[in-house]
Amino acid sequence: MSGDLTIRFVTRQDYAQWLPLWEGYNAFYGRSGPTALAPEITAMTWTRFGLTHYLFHRSTTMIEPNCYLQDLFTSAAARGKGVGRALINGVYERAKLAGSSRVYWQTHETNHIAMQLYDKVAERSGFVVYRKLF
Repeated sequence: MSGDLTIRFVTRQDYAQWLPLWEGYNAFYGRSGPTALAPEITAMTWTRFGLTHYLFHRSTTMIEPNCYLQDLFTSAAARGKGVGRALINGVYERAKLAGSSRVYWQTHETNHIAMQLYDKVAERSGFVVYRKLF
């Protein structure tokens, strides 16, 4: 399937195709029903991104920007067909064009299926993520 894919920026006309992916992504991480994100968060996210979400930021240890792959999600029907790899490669290309020498991301430790792909296209950094929610 990956040979038939086109990786491109999202357009306003993509909303109807994006929304089920966004809802599936959130449900995967337990944000559905009573724990669902507020509609205004979904609306704001749509104005900012599509799926795959990535952003560039500065680092204290590098001159060039880092690229953080924030979200990656495909429909269940697309899994195992090269879509995830193509999306990651698309981010790699954007990062190179921006002068970045690093793309990184996080995933939940239980996301074993995705980690099978991630272990093939990147290396684990060994870092542990800490956070404090307010």
